[in-house]
Formats: sequence, C-alpha cells, structure tokens
Amino acid sequence: MNHPGRRAGGHRIGTAVRWAGRLLCWTLAVAMAAAAVDAVFAPAAGWWRAGWPLPWCLVPVWALLWAVLRAREKRVRGDGRCTGEGVPADFGRAA
Repeated sequence: MNHPGRRAGGHRIGTAVRWAGRLLCWTLAVAMAAAAVDAVFAPAAGWWRAGWPLPWCLVPVWALLWAVLRAREKRVRGDGRCTGEGVPADFGRAA
C-alpha cells in the first residue's frame, strides 16, 4: 500500500538499504572477531593467514553499496532536501 506523497518503489529500495546495512554491520562484526582471534590465539592453519583479512576487504564494498542504495532511497523518497514548506517564518538563516 502506497502512502500519500511516496513514490512507488520506495518500499523496495528501503528493504535493500536495510539489508545492505545489516550486511555491512555483520561483516564488520566478523572482521573484528577474526582480528581478535588472530591477535589472541594466532592460529597456525594455512588458510587462516589468507582468510582472516577477507572480511576487512569486503567492508569497503558493502559500505559503498550501502551508500549508493541510501542515496537512491533518499532521492526516491525526496528526503534530505529542504523545500521551504512548513518552515516557520521566524526562522532565520544559519549562516
């Protein structure tokens, strides 16, 4: 169901933004946990030396994905822009 003043597609992009944000947060959590394991236990497994930095390499990818989706969401919904409507007359310029 569409809300008044909201374009179609806003729900889908909002869902994508939430999932990208969750993916970013979970990747950060795994990266921090892997770094802690590496620092405390120093695993000797051969795959560990290549595997533990992998989440850190994915963080910029997910952050960029989230930022692009969030910008798209704001553009679709019309958020983030001051239209001047509903602004009290006694508000002056900030700068």
